[in-house]
Amino acid sequence: QLQLVESGGGLVPPGGSLRLSCAASGSSLDYYAIGWFRQAPGKEREGVSCISRDGDSIDYSNSVKGRFTISKDNAANTVYLQIDSLKPEDTAVYYCAARNPGLPNLCTRNTNAYIYWGQGTQVTVSS
Repeated sequence: QLQLVESGGGLVPPGGSLRLSCAASGSSLDYYAIGWFRQAPGKEREGVSCISRDGDSIDYSNSVKGRFTISKDNAANTVYLQIDSLKPEDTAVYYCAARNPGLPNLCTRNTNAYIYWGQGTQVTVSS
C-alpha cells in the first residue's frame, strides 16, 4: 500500500520560497501520477499542480503558474513542489496525492482522480 508523507511547510513572509516534499513508501512512484493540492480554511480543496507517471506531462493552476514548479525524483521516491514568490493567498494546507496506477498515465488536477493522500503540511504566508 502506497503511503505519502508531506513535509517542508512553514511560516514565510510574502515573496518568500519553500520546497515541499512528498515522500512515498510502500511502493515505487514510478507507477503513479502525482498531484499537489491545497485547502485554505473555509474553502474547497483545489489542485495546484500535477505530474504524470513518466513526468512527461505537467500542469499548473492559473493561480500558481510561473511561481510553482513540480518535479519528480523516482530514485528518491519523492515528488517536490518548489513554491516561489509566495503570496498571503497561498496560505493553506498542502497535500500530495497519487492516482490509481491502473489508470492511464495522465496529469490531472481533479481531486476525484486520486486515491492515495498524505496528511498535509501547513504553509502560512504572513509578514
